[in-house]
Order: sequence, then C-alpha cells, then structure tokens
Amino acid sequence: MRYAVFAMVAPRLTSVPQAPPDAPRSWVDAVPAGVQPHLRLMRLDRPIGTWLLFLPCVFGLALGTLAQHRRYGSPHDLCLLTLFAIGAVVMRGAGCTYNDIVDADIDARVARTQSRPIPSGAVSKRAAWVFLALQCAVGLLILLQLNRLATVLGVSSLALIAAYPFMKRITWWPQAWLGLTFNWGALLGFAAIAGTIALPALLLYAGCFFWTLGYDTIYAHQDKDDDALIGVKSTARLFGDHSRPWIAAFYGLCLVFELAAVIAMQPRNVWNIALFVPAAAHLAWQVNSLDTGAPSVCLKLFRANRDTGLLIAAALLATSWI
Repeated sequence: MRYAVFAMVAPRLTSVPQAPPDAPRSWVDAVPAGVQPHLRLMRLDRPIGTWLLFLPCVFGLALGTLAQHRRYGSPHDLCLLTLFAIGAVVMRGAGCTYNDIVDADIDARVARTQSRPIPSGAVSKRAAWVFLALQCAVGLLILLQLNRLATVLGVSSLALIAAYPFMKRITWWPQAWLGLTFNWGALLGFAAIAGTIALPALLLYAGCFFWTLGYDTIYAHQDKDDDALIGVKSTARLFGDHSRPWIAAFYGLCLVFELAAVIAMQPRNVWNIALFVPAAAHLAWQVNSLDTGAPSVCLKLFRANRDTGLLIAAALLATSWI
C-alpha cells in the first residue's frame, strides 16, 4: 500500500510546469525537477531583476568611496560588493516570492504569469511562506554584517517591500513605488561605505528612481491588455500611446540626478560628465527603439537596462580612479 500511494503522488512531486513564456532556457532547467519551482519562484531563471536590484547598490558603494576621497577597490570594498551581490539574489527572490503569494489570483488570469509556480500549483502558498521566511533569514544575516546605519536602512525597506504588491490595485503609479523600493540599495550601499547619508546619496537615489520609472513602464506594456481586463493599474496603461515622451523624460531626469550626485561630490571635476555619455546614448537608443505594441521589443528593451546599469556603474567607479 505504501508503494502504491507513492506511485499515485509521484507524478505530482516530479512534474514541473513549463518555464514562463518570458523566461529563456537557463541552468534552472538542468537542476532536479523538485527544486525547479522554488528557483523559478525566486526568478533565478530570469536574472535581470537581480541585476536591477544589485546595480543601484554598486552605484551607492562607488559614490560612498568618493565621500571618503579614495579609490574604490579595497579588500573591504570587495567584501561589501560580495555581500550585496548575495543579498540582491536572496532579497530579489524573497520579494518575488512575496509578490507571487499576494498576486496569485491575478497571475492566474494573466497569460504571461499563469505558469508561475504558485498559480500553476507547483508550489503551495504555505510552502511559499516558509520559503519566504528562509530567504528573509539569510537576508538578515547579510544585513548584520554591515554597519548599524546600513542595517537599520535595510530593515526599514521591508515596509516598502510589503506594500508594493498592493500598489497596482490602488494607484496608476505602481512603477513609482517600485522605484522607491528597488533602488533602496543605492542608499544602503552609500551608508555601508560612508557610514552616513548625504545629499549626493539622495540625488543618486532620485536618479535611480526615475530610471526605474522608465524601464518598468516599458516592462508593463507587455501586460497592458490583460491588466485592463482585470483592473490592474500601471503607468503603461496611464500613458498609453504617449509613453515614449514620458519614458524619455524619466530617463533624462535619471541622468540629471546621477550627474548632480557626482558633481555634488566632486564640484571641481565637472568634466566627469563625459563618463556618462555611453549610458546616455544607451538610454536614447531604448527610447528610439521603443514599440509599445510589440511585447517582445518591450521585453528586450527592459532587459537591456542591465547594460545601462553597468555603464552607469562603470562611470561612477571611474570617477574614483581618474
């Protein structure tokens, strides 16, 4: 009887839902079947979100070294970089897990998200809550390795994270809340290096905020039809066919605030603005290439923001070396 029961439930234990349509094949497809749903719950098959969470941390770390009037790259800097990289993976996973728990009913009604682990039944809500607690515990261990200010800032971000999934239900600007949440690492990175929060850090945070407003509006255009049917709000629906000038404005403000952060830190080295030309060109390319009626183009441009972030990070790191 015991083996008969196992035979009956085995298909459920070993079956894995197909990867979401916006997730290319990755190393997640090669791991044991029973583990795959949890890795997909963390979005490890779609690393772009981890990059977009991690890169503002790098911005903050780089700007923090300017506050100390030194070059970036000490052993302590590299240790912090490693901690933030691990933290970005874990906390992005925790955020996605929490978001999927809250949005399970909505995800089940959207074509692009209905194959995610919770709406597909691959992971139960109870198991997801336990998994979320484990990820948060790891995140807390990482935070405790930082200075007191950074630790307090990290814990305070939980309020933003907790509220985010509900924003799409009550405001046309959920992308703004994501901007506040996803870029907290800019402040965290600066505080971890400098031990304080200064005006340049706030300017950097503002720049990252507008960057997210731009790229997440592009991302939201993939779901705008389904969102309209089920009543989910977004800036993509709010702006509609007028999204291009809005996104261009957001990207322009991103650059203005990023440059203001550097100039506020190094007012005598205004020529450092030239270091941001590649990032500006990349953002301009995104705006010029945008086709809000083509989900594949929107996804491509959204993912391209990893390269934008790397260009901004390179510019900020270079300011501490030149």
